[in-house]
Amino acid sequence: MRLRENATGDIDRDPVTVVGAVLDAGVSMVDTADMYGNEDLVGRAIAKRRDEVLLAGKFGVVWDDSTPDGYEIRADPSYVREACEASLRRLRTDHIELYYLHHRCVTTPIEETVGAMAELIEEGKVGALGLSNVTADDLRRAHAVHPITALQEHWSLTERTVERELVPTAARLGVTVVAHSPTSHGVLHDGGGDEPGTDRHRLLREIAEAHEISVGQVAIAWVHSRGGAHGLRVVPLPGTTSVGHARANIAAGAVVLTPAEVDRLTDAWAPEPR
Repeated sequence: MRLRENATGDIDRDPVTVVGAVLDAGVSMVDTADMYGNEDLVGRAIAKRRDEVLLAGKFGVVWDDSTPDGYEIRADPSYVREACEASLRRLRTDHIELYYLHHRCVTTPIEETVGAMAELIEEGKVGALGLSNVTADDLRRAHAVHPITALQEHWSLTERTVERELVPTAARLGVTVVAHSPTSHGVLHDGGGDEPGTDRHRLLREIAEAHEISVGQVAIAWVHSRGGAHGLRVVPLPGTTSVGHARANIAAGAVVLTPAEVDRLTDAWAPEPR
């Protein structure tokens, strides 16, 4: 679960209430990053149930308005430690179960970054290592330094780029893929971004109605099905803003699409040939 801030005062959207509902339902992963600016919020939300949480954090993206993109990437060894210590303070904890490099860095070799991250494991501050927004070559090089447990990338019906090289590489190395934004940042909740009446829009609605679920749940279930198709473990990671939203996301994990439905969805959103 990726937790989002609530400014409405609605108890259904209270972060502590949302976390409690998710944990009660048997989901343990809570995902955050220093760049999200919500680590203090996450720390407060999980404080009373910390032992039940698998906490995933990320570092490396530093906001900087003076740069063309509005941010820079820091992955040098000294910053690895600085970022981790700062996150631990904000999260009110002494360890992070899964710690990701949030984005590949062109100035620091990934071997140096992962070597510094591995030192955090030796010190008990981090339990396992992950990578996000990297290349297949980055993953191979990093894994040669220290085992990489998880790869977090955008994977959805509308974003299939990871299937070209990253997913096969992760499968060979035994790396779990954490698929963030399985509904494409909410686009698939509205029928795939297509206008009503299009073939893809009708297909999503048809499958959703057959299972008596939402189209967003269909999209999440499709991502979940990719594990068997590619020979690796896939963990969909949708964001949530409310208890109701969280419960719908969790329920999607129990949806089993038929092979024919999976094939129709896969073919309908097939990437354009390169």
